[in-house]
Amino acid sequence: MSDTPSPEDICPKCGEPLGEIVTTPTGRKLQRCSAGKYDPQTRKTEGCTFVKWFPIEPKTLEEKCPKCGAPLLLAVTRFGKKLKKCSTAGWDNENRKPTGCDYVQWITGTSIELDEKCPECGAKLVLYTTAKGKKMKKCSTAGWDKIKREATGCTYVQWLKPEDAAKYENQE
Repeated sequence: MSDTPSPEDICPKCGEPLGEIVTTPTGRKLQRCSAGKYDPQTRKTEGCTFVKWFPIEPKTLEEKCPKCGAPLLLAVTRFGKKLKKCSTAGWDNENRKPTGCDYVQWITGTSIELDEKCPECGAKLVLYTTAKGKKMKKCSTAGWDKIKREATGCTYVQWLKPEDAAKYENQE
C-alpha cells in the first residue's frame, strides 16, 4: 500500500494534505486543509482557507407521506434548514427536473403558551423554540407580515440562555 494520499485527501487550493474530519457543535462534518487553522476568538481562518463540508445524511422517520404513504425523511439543507420530505423524491440531473413525490414540510419553530403576561402589552407570553433549538419568550400577539417584511403586533422578545431555558423544559 502506498503512503501517497489520494486526490480526495489533498487540498485543491494549496496541495497540502487535508486534516482530520471534525464535527461542529451543530452536528455538521467538515475537513480543513492541514495548512489552515480556524481561530474561534477572531472567527477567522489563518493560512489556507479550504474547507470540505460533508452532506448530512437524511434520517428516515416513523411518519408516512400524506400524499403517497411512503416513509418521510428528515433532511438538512446545506444552509442548515431542516425539512421533512417524501423518501420517493429525487432529482433527474439529465432533464433537470424533480422526480417522485413532491411533498415537503419545512420545519420551523414551536410555541408553547406560558402562564406569564407580556410586560409591554399584558397578553400571554409563549415559549418559542427555533428550528435550531434556541429558545425565547415572546408576546403571543407578535407576528410577521411577509409581504411588507415587517413585525406586527407586540414586539416584546426575551432570548433565553440555556440555563434559563432549562426551567421551562417541563412545560414542553
